Amino acid sequence: MSEHVALLTTGGTIASSRDEHGVSRPVAGAGIDLEGVRVREVMSKDSSALDFWDLDTIRTAVAGALTEDGCVGVVVLHGTDTMEESALYVDLFHDDERPVVFTGAQRTADHPDPDGPGNIAAAVAAAQSERGVLIAFGGRLLPARGAIKMHTTELDAFRSAALLRPKPLQWKPVAGIRVDVVALYPGADGVQIDACVDAGASGIVLEALGSGNTNARVVRAVKHAVDAGVHVVVTTRVPFGETSPTYGGGGGGHDLLNAGAVFSRELRAGQARIQLAALIASEASAMVVHNSFS
Repeated sequence: MSEHVALLTTGGTIASSRDEHGVSRPVAGAGIDLEGVRVREVMSKDSSALDFWDLDTIRTAVAGALTEDGCVGVVVLHGTDTMEESALYVDLFHDDERPVVFTGAQRTADHPDPDGPGNIAAAVAAAQSERGVLIAFGGRLLPARGAIKMHTTELDAFRSAALLRPKPLQWKPVAGIRVDVVALYPGADGVQIDACVDAGASGIVLEALGSGNTNARVVRAVKHAVDAGVHVVVTTRVPFGETSPTYGGGGGGHDLLNAGAVFSRELRAGQARIQLAALIASEASAMVVHNSFS
């Protein structure tokens, strides 16, 4: 069977058009006809509407495409809102030398000057020559791990911290697992953390301040959550740079560490949540969770 790139469509702006009111909506079928590319529609959803069931579906579709005879790589068309989460999810379990390349668009398919075709061409080229799980977008080819969307509208929207990949995990579905993200701010208290625990969260990701800091009230809530068996991971709202549990004073990163929280050194909240869910699904111990983020 001839070599080919498997192109999986999931929806997003790249597969959307604007209605008479100017509202963008996903439409079925991407209308892609490229030599050496086999297109398969996985779903047609805006990425902001995806849940863990959908991430399991995307990962399963990628794994299935790689079993096809002649498949040299996979391209996933995806909305930009949560592309970094889905790309990392696939990356966490990817143990194949062949590449998986995520791409999408900032402009709809019916835009007078769409960016989707160029991104697709770059992604297909990468799927024929690169390795690992990548994001091809706006002229950049970025590792999935450490990627974040940095701008809401610019065509060159993504950046990546280009972090080293850990050993791939054995895949187990994350559907049904609850991991919440709590954004911290000056004057925050423990109400949201307590609510997550009461709602049955198995994990909580804190988007903390600076290098991973907060206040004493939040630290007390974190200790309560950890004592209740909930994994708590600390990230930061700062786009790049390492977190560091060095500050004390009752609400610093050192205090969060003493309360039982784990510091995500460089993964930001969106990707940290995905990694934590995957680790919980694999029934990882607290020590394994700690080592996975450090």
